[in-house]
Amino acid sequence: MLKILKNLAPYKWLVAAVVVLIFGQSMADLFLPTLMADIIDNGVVKGNIPYIWEIGAWMLLISALGAVAAITASFYSSKAAMGMGRDLRRKVFNHVEKFSLQEFDEVGTASLITRTTNDITQIQQVVIMLLRMVISAPIMLTGGLIMAISKDAKLSLVIVAAMPVLVGAILLILKKGCRFSRKSRNAWTV
Repeated sequence: MLKILKNLAPYKWLVAAVVVLIFGQSMADLFLPTLMADIIDNGVVKGNIPYIWEIGAWMLLISALGAVAAITASFYSSKAAMGMGRDLRRKVFNHVEKFSLQEFDEVGTASLITRTTNDITQIQQVVIMLLRMVISAPIMLTGGLIMAISKDAKLSLVIVAAMPVLVGAILLILKKGCRFSRKSRNAWTV
């Protein structure tokens, strides 16, 4: 996988833009509950309707900025993944051009077509997901923990207690997923 991700090097500025945009989107998502709590504490409880409208407008603005950041991040991550896919297809094509007739017969035309279309498309989809989810998950985790601790340190211990269970479940799923992936790959190569 790292070998594949090295092909993103020409698109490092797009990847950097995705990181910045996802950070902005995550911060917007994390800030909205604080604004909602502020509306309830200072607007609804006190019956201050203008305050509710003001903070509600801020919530709409922050939501819009988060949405724009998410859409732009999706665009840039897709652009980077598609560029990487184009480069991979070019490398595969250049490599295949050097095959002898015997190598063509060994590999097979169908296999070559599958590798240059379906396999690279799957790689592109994985890269898009990596650029979106793998970047946002640690940011949301860190930001969520900071927000929880800043609001109520004692209550945030519930999150800390749940973390080992979540990490264990994720590692178990990854382990089983890698095993199934390996079996699937071995079945197709036989």
